[in-house]
Amino acid sequence: MGSFEIGDKLPELVDSIVGSYNDDPRTRHIGRRFFPSNTEITHLIEKLLELVYPGFIGRQDLNDFNIGYHVGELLPRVGHLAYRQIYRSLVHDEMESEGEHRLAVFQKRAAELTASFLDSIPRVRNILADDVQAALDGDPAAENTEEIILAYPGMLAVTVHRLAHELCKLKVPLMPRVMSEWAHRETGVDIHPGAKIGRSFFIDHGTGVVIGETTDIGEHVKIYQGVTLGALSFPKDTEGRIIREQKRHPTVEDHVTIYANAIILGGDTVIGEHSVIGGSVFLTTTVPPWSTVTITPPDLRVKTRDGANRTGPDEQRQIVPDYQI
Repeated sequence: MGSFEIGDKLPELVDSIVGSYNDDPRTRHIGRRFFPSNTEITHLIEKLLELVYPGFIGRQDLNDFNIGYHVGELLPRVGHLAYRQIYRSLVHDEMESEGEHRLAVFQKRAAELTASFLDSIPRVRNILADDVQAALDGDPAAENTEEIILAYPGMLAVTVHRLAHELCKLKVPLMPRVMSEWAHRETGVDIHPGAKIGRSFFIDHGTGVVIGETTDIGEHVKIYQGVTLGALSFPKDTEGRIIREQKRHPTVEDHVTIYANAIILGGDTVIGEHSVIGGSVFLTTTVPPWSTVTITPPDLRVKTRDGANRTGPDEQRQIVPDYQI
């Protein structure tokens, strides 16, 4: 097999590519020192998971005698990684002078935010315990909580979301979104870190779920794969620019179940408590509490090997069982 050599064309290609950097600065990051690191944020997520789920992730020989030493060794590493990325995110977001005085202000702020984030971990763990229990109670295929923590993509996505949401509440720029997109790549579940999600939340199967930034979800909510909680439209100002500080995504109240591939859109849309939204429903209007929303199943046409066509509700029921909610 042959090889490729650029040869004399190298200077020309270098000039062309570098020229494209100068022509359009939107896809470059040159001449500035501070930028969050995807690699370090991924490492931070892994260490946070080890801290949140001791014995499940990372070191497994933990017991009542060594757990304190383990946390004492792990926590400074988590704090160092979090501080570095929070600091770099702050400096990058502000786009300020890199003078020593200004950097000292960012360092102090990053240390304060890191301390607040670490303080939130016991509370986040308490909420996650309810999420794990909701998965066990909501999925008859689940044998135990160990299976949920180790194997359920929805649980991983919710875990990372709850950690990223804490940083979002602290107004740390960019870093929470990097965390949520890591979870999106790993699980197929896309939850914006700004979304507010109550306790005992369960995503079954997970793949294709999308939860937008201004979504507000209550407690004891269960959703299935393919569900979208999205924006109906993007409000714009007089110059045609998107207005970002408005509620664009739905509110889902307590004890709601949303089945697979349902799409619910709009900041004014409210799904009332104890409601059930059937599969493939498309909603842009508010639903009162204790409602059941379904769509009429389409007629099916099945052609058998003998060439006969069977259509209509009677034949359809023989071929496809009624969808039960």
